Amino acid sequence: MADGSAFAMRFPGIGGPGAELGPVAVVERDAEPFLMIDCPPGALDAYRRRYGADPENLYLTHTHLDHVGGMEELFHGTIVAAQADPERRIRLFAAAAIVPSLQARLVCNQFIRAEGRVNFWDAFQLIPVSEGFWLDDYWFRVFESRHMQPAFCFGLQLAGAFVYTGDTRPIPEVLAAVAADGETVFHDCGVEANPAHTGIEDLLREYSPALRSRLVCYHYGSEASAVVLEEHGLTVARSGTPVPLPTPAS
Repeated sequence: MADGSAFAMRFPGIGGPGAELGPVAVVERDAEPFLMIDCPPGALDAYRRRYGADPENLYLTHTHLDHVGGMEELFHGTIVAAQADPERRIRLFAAAAIVPSLQARLVCNQFIRAEGRVNFWDAFQLIPVSEGFWLDDYWFRVFESRHMQPAFCFGLQLAGAFVYTGDTRPIPEVLAAVAADGETVFHDCGVEANPAHTGIEDLLREYSPALRSRLVCYHYGSEASAVVLEEHGLTVARSGTPVPLPTPAS
């Protein structure tokens, strides 16, 4: 599988309380967008400014609006091209468990567009996944995070390269399985914990120093919060700055 490509993770928005843009990340291959993770409100503007086009491939971790609130805009920006050429549809990967919630939140009625006679899914190639999915020659593994309720939020792994937790409480037993080969781990973490998200004390308590050395925190909300995380020895993602990734496993 390894083909010499250089991978990086870029965060248009780190998310969290006080953040201007919800959590969204882009896996880059050779400095080009490869896979967008989540689509909060405002994410498309940031994506288009950076890459000059809409995403071709999108993975949704879960259906809270700060992760899918930009989908309507993406639909309207894509549907005309997709109707003219089905190959222009965006590939949308999502855990099969969240597809009913996607349907309930995004596909409201038969009049999804004022002109009518358009289905929401006409703009997308929906690919429900269970264990994972192929994108080009790369296998992306999907795993359950711990957010709000069971079978609600699903993280993503590219073996040897990265793990992206999605919104989560600590998941040491999961990371023991999916982050065992030196992957960079992008982990939900704010200053203070709450029932839905991880805090600093959680990371210090639940994860070994060796694993924490590979963590990159997002969902912290503000530069002031980033500084606090760094004062505790944690690495943070910053909007617009790519994080180089190890080479994916072959």
